[in-house]
Amino acid sequence: MTAGESAPEGRRPLYAAEGVTKHFNNVVALEKVDFSVDAGEVVGLVGDNGAGKSTLVGILSGAYAPDRGRIFLDNKEARWPSPHDALRAGIETVYQDSGIAPDLTVAANIFLGREILKKGLLGRLGFLAEDDMYRRARKELERVGIAMPGPSRTVSQLSGGQRQAVAIGRAIAWAKKVILLDEPTNHLGARQAADVLGVIRQASQNGLAVVFISHTLPHVLEVTDRVVVLRLGRVVADRRTSQFTHESLLRAIAGLN
Repeated sequence: MTAGESAPEGRRPLYAAEGVTKHFNNVVALEKVDFSVDAGEVVGLVGDNGAGKSTLVGILSGAYAPDRGRIFLDNKEARWPSPHDALRAGIETVYQDSGIAPDLTVAANIFLGREILKKGLLGRLGFLAEDDMYRRARKELERVGIAMPGPSRTVSQLSGGQRQAVAIGRAIAWAKKVILLDEPTNHLGARQAADVLGVIRQASQNGLAVVFISHTLPHVLEVTDRVVVLRLGRVVADRRTSQFTHESLLRAIAGLN
């Protein structure tokens, strides 16, 4: 399906929220929000602070349960009692702080929480198959255009852009269906941000559905197929990226369209 087109009757996009509402006490975070992303599509999610972006991502990642509305994955209704349930279903989330352990190697970060043990007695004693982890990490990162550093190089020795690319590469390596990216280019220089945007493009070309949350509108306009604008907890625009200019996107965010 081409980005921005409606799904055929009876078929939903790969991942969809329908009529999702979420209140925190008397604060309306989301009100009857419809949102979707398909395989191979990059959808930008934008809006001012307090628009509801983080709440929607929390619902899509399993951190929050909606008060009303439904979530669908692969055309089947889904419920996430916890983020681990969303992870098991193939949904990976990369937050602003990236969740990278700076004192570990890149391979160890890729397999953090999913370590490969040596075979036999050594594995039962907790010894890691570090060479195997490095080879598999290199293969996964190269698949999305990330050059793998040497096996002993720690994440603390990488640039900010490289660290973020590793965080996204880790998500791509484990995601089966969807990646949610929360401000992945925030505080990066132009060259570093370009590297991260390249990884995002490669993820979509590999068939993953990508949700890209960002305040950096030039990056949104550059890398996405479609843009959804939230304002005060409601969707105020959902259009193909080619239908926006920087100015018209700003106006939509400000509620001037």
